Amino acid sequence: MAMTAGEIEILIKARFPDAEVTITDLAGDGDHYSANVISSAFAGKNRVQQHQLVYEALKGSMDKNLHALALQTSAPKDA
Repeated sequence: MAMTAGEIEILIKARFPDAEVTITDLAGDGDHYSANVISSAFAGKNRVQQHQLVYEALKGSMDKNLHALALQTSAPKDA
């Protein structure tokens, strides 16, 4: 079962309420997305740690409902 961009955003925002989230459906199939996530929770963390936090927020959806997610993450410039 595929996920919608809105469902992905809800899961991310539930974990990172301050996040700016932009989701793009890359293939139009509900299985391949890119996500740009900016959150103060990423301050002081390296890229791998940031991505791990986002994957944790998706609660296992990467294994079941989401085939591919290209991630770009960062802390806000003022954080």
